[in-house]
Amino acid sequence: MTTLNQIALTCPICSATFDTTAVVSTNLLGTRTDFHEWAEGTQPLAFLVHTCSTCGYSGCERDFADDFVPEPAVKAHVWDELAPRLASERLTGSDKFEFAAKIARWQSADSRHVANLFLRAAWCCVDEADVEAERYFRRHAAWSFEQALASNEVEPDERALLTYLVGELWRRIGDTARAREWFDRVASQVTHPKDQKWVLRAARQQRDTPREWFW
Repeated sequence: MTTLNQIALTCPICSATFDTTAVVSTNLLGTRTDFHEWAEGTQPLAFLVHTCSTCGYSGCERDFADDFVPEPAVKAHVWDELAPRLASERLTGSDKFEFAAKIARWQSADSRHVANLFLRAAWCCVDEADVEAERYFRRHAAWSFEQALASNEVEPDERALLTYLVGELWRRIGDTARAREWFDRVASQVTHPKDQKWVLRAARQQRDTPREWFW
């Protein structure tokens, strides 16, 4: 089961202190073919990112550290683009990860970090049964992972894994042709054939006879 706890965080943008729910522990049961972890009972994902209730600044607990001083341009973006949404809608887990991804971009974070946040927004959409938003976030995750691979942000030993993931994202979006292109690239990215044999197997499976549960 997932255990949650209330914590207080102080926003580095507006200095407001707010209460939020954090994950203490969880019992993971497995992983979907896009690495979306699932747990027994309450899913923990939406509680791994926190949003200031005053301005909309969002991130993990470490993003609210006392020594973090955001740039003035980031503050302006938060107030102009995120704060107005607080009054008009009830934020979901995917909204909070979207906010965090936008902030990461405004802070010029590397593409892989941005991609991971958009990917988690898509995972939240699965739990929220929002298919349209799920595809939207998967596209942004795929594009950002592609940028990370193209700009050599990814270590050689991880390139096969992320290449597979990009293929799986496009497959889930419904772009079969693009998915096959990425699955076919996995073999060329393998650096340790014995240890990475499972990645090759996953790529071939999802290319030829895809199924939801893999491990």
